[in-house]
Amino acid sequence: MRSKSETHQEAVSESDNGVIPLSGLRTGERGIVVGLNGGRGILSRMASLGFTPGAEVTVLQNFGRGPLIARVRDARVALGRGEAGKIRVRR
Repeated sequence: MRSKSETHQEAVSESDNGVIPLSGLRTGERGIVVGLNGGRGILSRMASLGFTPGAEVTVLQNFGRGPLIARVRDARVALGRGEAGKIRVRR
């Protein structure tokens, strides 16, 4: 089983021009949504929750397993690991 820091390092090493998955941010870090990966269904769901390009996101809880809790557009949103991995943010 990987530690939280190993998982975080993997996410950071995959970065491209500072763009990483939302799941790569630690608790308390902020990012700006730059894009979403996935099909029509996940894109529609994320947009309806407020995860649109240009939106500021603050990670409220990211323990490396279980849900990631983020604040976007003054709303607290709990996301599964797969969902959080499809949201691309720039620090």
